[in-house]
Order: sequence, then structure tokens, then C-alpha cells
Amino acid sequence: MSRRRRVREAALGYLLVLPALCVFAVFVFYPFAQNFRLALFQAPPFPGLPSRYVGLHQVGQVLTSSSFLESLVATVLFVVMVVPAGLLIGLLLAVAAHRRLRGMAVYRVIFSSTVVTSVAVSALVFGTLMDPVVGLLPWLGLNPSPPILQNTTWALPAIAVMAVWQFLGLSFIVMSAGLSSIPEEVLEAARVDGASERTVFWRVTVPLLSPTIFFGTVVATIYAFQTFGQVDILIGPTNAAFEHVNLLVYNILNTIEIARTTGQAAVLSIVLFLLTLGVTLLQLRLVERRVHYAQ
Repeated sequence: MSRRRRVREAALGYLLVLPALCVFAVFVFYPFAQNFRLALFQAPPFPGLPSRYVGLHQVGQVLTSSSFLESLVATVLFVVMVVPAGLLIGLLLAVAAHRRLRGMAVYRVIFSSTVVTSVAVSALVFGTLMDPVVGLLPWLGLNPSPPILQNTTWALPAIAVMAVWQFLGLSFIVMSAGLSSIPEEVLEAARVDGASERTVFWRVTVPLLSPTIFFGTVVATIYAFQTFGQVDILIGPTNAAFEHVNLLVYNILNTIEIARTTGQAAVLSIVLFLLTLGVTLLQLRLVERRVHYAQ
């Protein structure tokens, strides 16, 4: 290939991605860079007044505040509750739906339907189910006091249950795609060698499914860190259990709308980004070592 042709093809490639780069530059890269600048300035609570440069003092003030520490603990606990449960239940549903039985297509549609359910609809359904008067819990004889969405002990697990349910659709689709890519001849060979179904699952299916599980882990982690709508609709800042369910994403909005401090909100945004990036890179470093890529 001549040098002129390579230059022409490279120029064509850059020209094709230029519109997307412009959109990302305006709506992603520029706001992201602005966060680092806003974190160094203390904005007044009233619009129109100039911001004051405070340097890293504001960063230290936010990172040592009780509100941030409580929000960080709640976010970490929420991620620990959502990610393993969402992946495990999605995998079990995918394994169950992978069997060639009559009518199984209907169950596949049901299992994957949560991926198209909006946060508002899910919150309305779960809010009704957990209502202390007309909900499902009183019918089951479970009626904690205070009600579950106002209970400092059970509010966060209740939001996690809803988040897991909403993530199940994506988890099921990803796991089903991974199971479909496993050659049936490999599983049959293991069964012919005398391996039980449990042995085939743990010794053959799971290792071959490890790239899919790894991908699902990263996606589920990012999803859990970015959870917002469930807390906003079901809890809100006036709830008695709000301090125990004040996730980092909601804390950013709460800092802007109530405290009117865009600089502190920018610090929280950077912390959320670094936390998500750090956990993702840690997963890439530790989990990927155990991933088996079939040749």
C-alpha cells in the first residue's frame, strides 16, 4: 500500500469520526475538564456574584465532611449488594432458560423484560409493593416499624433489591449470549467422560463463560455507582432514612440544589469518577487474570 493511499484512508477515517468527536468534546470532554476547574473555586450561594479561588482547601473540606463519608459508605455497601446478586441471579436465570424446552421463549422474554422498564415505573411498582398499607409486605406479615422505606436499617437493602431487579434484564441477556457462544460439543464431551451436570457447570461452563462474567461485573459495577432515580423517587432528602441511602450521585445533585455549592459538587463528581475508574481498573487487574479466553 502506497504512502499516499494510507494518508488518504487515515484522513477519511478521521473525517468520519469528526462529528462524534465534536459531540463528545462539547457534551463530555469540556464539562469533564470544567469539573477540575470548578473544584478549585468556591461559588457563592447567590447567582451573579464572582467565584473565589480556594485551591485544594475545598477538596479537603469535602473529603473530610461527615456527609461525604456517609455517602461513600452507603455507595460502597450498595455496590456490594447489587453487583454479586445481579450477576448470580442473571446467570442462574440464563442457565435455566438455556434449556431446549417448549415455551422457553416466553420465559426468555419475561426474564429480559426489565431491561426496557424505566426507573420511574420500577420505582412506582416497588414503592407500592413496600407500602405499609396497600403493599405486599403486610400480606406476608412483614410490617417493620418505621416502614421499610423510612427504616434506617432496611431502606438501603430495599433500594438494592429494586436495582438488582432492574439490572436482571441486562444481566440475563449478557449471560445468555455467553452461554450461546459455548460449543455444545465441549459440554457433550464432558458428559460422555462421566462428568455430572454440576461438574460440567463449574469445571467447563463457568471457565468458558468467564469473559462474559468479567464483562458483566464491570458493567454492573458502573451501573451500581451511577444509581440515582431509585433514591430520588422512593426516598428523597426529607426521608428519615435519607442519610443511610444518600448515594454519591444523589449527593452531587443534593449539593447543587440545596447547598448551592457547585464547587463542592464538582469535587464529589471527580471523586465518583475516580472511584468508578479505580474499581474498574482493579477488576481489570485482578479478575482478568482468571478469565479463560477460548482459542
